Amino acid sequence: MFESIKRDLSLTDTQLGWLGAAYILVFSVAALPFGVISDVKSRKAVIAGGTALFSIFTALGGLVTSFTQLFVTRAAVGIGEAAYGPASASMVADYFPGRHRAFSMSVLAAGVPVGGVLGILLGGYLEGIYGWRVALMTVGLPGLFCAAMVSRLVDPAREEVALNFRNVVRQLEIGVRGVVRQLAPLLILSAVGLVGAYLLSLRFGTESKIDAAIAGAAIGLGAILTIWRWVRLLRTDRRAETPFTPQLEGAVDDLLNAGRTVLRTPTLVYIFIAGAMISFGMNGLVGWGPTFLAREFGLTSGAAAALLGKWGLLSGVLGALAGGVLADWLRRWTERSRVITIAAGFLIGGPLAVWLMTVHDLAVFVPWFVVAFFFLSWYNGPMSAVIFDVVPARIGSTVVGAYLLFIHLAGDAIALPLVGALSDKFGIERAVIVLPIVSLLGGVVMLGAMRTVVRDMQRMQGPTEAEVIGV
Repeated sequence: MFESIKRDLSLTDTQLGWLGAAYILVFSVAALPFGVISDVKSRKAVIAGGTALFSIFTALGGLVTSFTQLFVTRAAVGIGEAAYGPASASMVADYFPGRHRAFSMSVLAAGVPVGGVLGILLGGYLEGIYGWRVALMTVGLPGLFCAAMVSRLVDPAREEVALNFRNVVRQLEIGVRGVVRQLAPLLILSAVGLVGAYLLSLRFGTESKIDAAIAGAAIGLGAILTIWRWVRLLRTDRRAETPFTPQLEGAVDDLLNAGRTVLRTPTLVYIFIAGAMISFGMNGLVGWGPTFLAREFGLTSGAAAALLGKWGLLSGVLGALAGGVLADWLRRWTERSRVITIAAGFLIGGPLAVWLMTVHDLAVFVPWFVVAFFFLSWYNGPMSAVIFDVVPARIGSTVVGAYLLFIHLAGDAIALPLVGALSDKFGIERAVIVLPIVSLLGGVVMLGAMRTVVRDMQRMQGPTEAEVIGV
């Protein structure tokens, strides 16, 4: 819906890119702490709460009147996604700890193209009839149903507690009064900054950037004052008045342990770097794909979204599932199977995607897009499976949170505004070609894990009998 939003709110391509980056930036930063919470608290509560937040702020995006307001709602959507991602991956990994883990993770990952493409299809259809505001409000509603369904899940590795609002608050140890008391400077200054930004946007318009600067400064000052207050209380032995309880301190220890695990596990280093490059290219293509198609082939926003949505849904889901099946099948012969599948998908699909960016015939573009996207979707399940193969289950969610933090901050958070800026200067047809090139390079980097993954998996499983007796 970029084109309609651009016209309605008088935005530039750079601002459109920042709207995509707003969600990614918050999602990236929040994924790590939510991963920690998922490892020490109820995963069901984290998933249900995150999904509800995601849905609510998606719908609120349809009520905005300025760039700043839309930026804030899209950023808040990232909080919900950050809560869902690590916890859901951790639960599925516990459900399927053995040979079928890659396929089970691929089934989970298939929800990404299913939801994303259905969002493109439904959003494009509704935008064409009712406008982008109704489209945003409508696509936000299904998540509330999903949040309710999550409460019916059985956690395979945690004590079962019925999920209702009171129990969610109790399990997460979040009281409304406690949150307000602990975060008072941040909440007050954020509210002041957002109100001030709104008033300034009405007075000067979004092009002045004064509103965004005021909001950012106020929120940043609030965060600084909140942290300064905690430090002052800790120095005066008033620890009980801070959020740093003994359990939270244990979670911080888990976080530090996760960081050390990443740095000491060569396979994870390759995965983090390759994941950032893949995220740069793939999410950049998802964000800018409909706009590229609309401008290059003279289509309406709805028609471009429908075209990509229809064929992207087919090839993305089949590709995600095929990647999981292939990785598990190859494991009969080699424990490197998941790494091989990830790299192969990008080494095959990457060059096809680069070539597609130069095609100007829609009849040629569509079938080869299906083929390219099929291979580029192989990585989803095997990538998550490899992470859980080489890290202890106790800190699995935390490591996934760290992974999401890194790949999105170093990947699509840069890609979306960068392509927007390049498009303003050179045109969309030249700007987007950088995306598949970087994804292809990510596949090349992934080949480095071929040398390390078996050793890291064996280290996770403990010493062999020969090693124990010193042979």
